[in-house]
Amino acid sequence: MGAPSDSPASTGPPDRQTLRLLERHLAADALVDDTSFDPNPHEPRLLRVQFDTASYPASTTAARLDVRWFTTGEFSFQYVETRSDDTRWECRWDRHPNTHNTRVHFHQPPDSDEVTDLSLPSQHPLDVYSTVLDAVEQRLTDESTY
Repeated sequence: MGAPSDSPASTGPPDRQTLRLLERHLAADALVDDTSFDPNPHEPRLLRVQFDTASYPASTTAARLDVRWFTTGEFSFQYVETRSDDTRWECRWDRHPNTHNTRVHFHQPPDSDEVTDLSLPSQHPLDVYSTVLDAVEQRLTDESTY
């Protein structure tokens, strides 16, 4: 485990411009069925992405990505699959102040409990988005993970 972050304890306010940028890119992706903002499109704090489950095994009833991006550059991309037996498979890419790992880290599947340091070549929103979507696509092609 890496050293805990010595940064401020706040992630800051939502970066609405970046959330809208990510929404435009995600809405155009073939894997995505729908996107929405919470609480609304005028003042988004969360971008919710629903994936088209036609590409998933029949046991997967829903798949989503919850995206948060803050004006401080902090972010969270939480990927969650729900199965027909109501179990979940999830993981998360994060950059935020914490005491458990370095500022940039990954919560491992299947339950996001194990956390490892994460090295990203770039923390630009579109590069992080690309990293996350590549991982989702890899999950769909690797049948051994189901």
